Amino acid sequence: MSFWGLWNLSFGFFGIQIGFALQNANMSRIFQSLGAEIDRLPALWVAAPLTGLLVQPIIGHMSDRTWLGRLGRRRPYFLAGAILAALSLFVMPLAPVLLVAALMLWVLDASLNISMEPFRAFVGDMLDKDQHNAGYAVQTAFIGAGAVVGSIFPWALEQWGVSNEAPPGAIPDTVLWAFWFGGAALFLAVMWTVLTTREFSPEQMAEFEGVRAEEQDHVIRLLAARSFGSSFTWIALGLLVLLSVGPLALEQEVYLLGALLVAYGLASIVAIRLARRGNSSNMLSNIVGDFSGMPELMKRLAVAQFFSWSALFIMWINTTPVVTQYFYGAPDAASPGYQEGANWVGVLFTTYNGVAAIAALTLLPFLAGRIGRVHTHIFCLLCGAAGYASFFLMTDPRHLLLSEVGIGIAWASILAMPYAILASNLPQRKLGIYMGLFNVFIVVPQLLVATVMGSIMKRFFPDEPIWTMAFAAGVMALAALAMLRVREPHAGPGADPARVPIAQPVT
Repeated sequence: MSFWGLWNLSFGFFGIQIGFALQNANMSRIFQSLGAEIDRLPALWVAAPLTGLLVQPIIGHMSDRTWLGRLGRRRPYFLAGAILAALSLFVMPLAPVLLVAALMLWVLDASLNISMEPFRAFVGDMLDKDQHNAGYAVQTAFIGAGAVVGSIFPWALEQWGVSNEAPPGAIPDTVLWAFWFGGAALFLAVMWTVLTTREFSPEQMAEFEGVRAEEQDHVIRLLAARSFGSSFTWIALGLLVLLSVGPLALEQEVYLLGALLVAYGLASIVAIRLARRGNSSNMLSNIVGDFSGMPELMKRLAVAQFFSWSALFIMWINTTPVVTQYFYGAPDAASPGYQEGANWVGVLFTTYNGVAAIAALTLLPFLAGRIGRVHTHIFCLLCGAAGYASFFLMTDPRHLLLSEVGIGIAWASILAMPYAILASNLPQRKLGIYMGLFNVFIVVPQLLVATVMGSIMKRFFPDEPIWTMAFAAGVMALAALAMLRVREPHAGPGADPARVPIAQPVT
């Protein structure tokens, strides 16, 4: 596929990432402006990972089995998610109270996940394995570019004369107009991909992969042969978490974590019973069976994903309170200094996303072609860990731009390298569900951060959010360590892991 073909495949992600960037850079600001205390931020953010945990495997499973004629397999989900997300972005800054804002975050994140998950599988569907690195690199560049636009827009509006101040309990006009712009941009970008691409039919996909009909029930047969031991283990672990909240004085949000563990154990019992009855078409058994039967490569990559996304979520929640309190001396959300610091967070987020966009098309191909994708990912994750740790060394908020360079390099690799490795080594007919399940290891760490981090900070570091950056640096380093267990598959004769089209077609 030519460069412009790759452009059309991933341009919709540009709009989706504008939505995510506006959410990530401004939701703590919105919550605090509506009266949320700093130690309640993780609980308010819990809607985002919980939504992804539920939505992504379901959408992945459904999109693998969808075919709506000219609209195709993945594009119906792009379109439906884009419409809902755009509406959410228009309504979000009008939230009159904290509860409404939290509910809108839930709706927004669900909508973004409906669009985002099929985009990951879409690149794998449409490209030959030799071009997966190129496809995910271009997608990462659009993610970075969209995040730059979404992160910088409130700050840019202030430079153009839009008011960045608001009375207590209100949202500044800079945020209001940025969310409205983001909603329109998201919808138009996704429509571009929907209208300029055409998907391969299920018959063509089966022919490409040589799938035999009897292979479709393989996962169900394996699930039916399983005992209920692991199911009861999940339930017992969940009950242990629930019973520990009171004695250990944990935050109330930890109840949610325990409830989810119990719920998965119960769901797996139901799934096994359905499989034993020969019901091979039900969604629950397929999702549970695919989750328990993930390829070994995917399991090892999942550990690295778990740690790297834990660090990212710590950053997204806590950068605003860290910067406003330590670099602007303004922890009060109603003060002008806080609003100035919050806008600078938008600039910082713009920087790391801009670095990611550039690194995706330059640094990553260069390194991958010389040291391989696994070692490239390790190097980039260590750059991110150094970026988080450097928050303790900086005294001027402008110096934090250097910190964001390391974070941006890590972000580029997190968005590209694991997906390029996976897409080249997973069965094509199950790419949607496997990408959805892989994203569970993005969502679960976010859920843990949202439920556990508040308890840790309240007990050991009350009113000192800067220490969250130490946690972020540590878990990002653990992600790099986990990648040492990943063995990079042979790319095949003639494959070039560094090949990313910049200004000329790739054949």
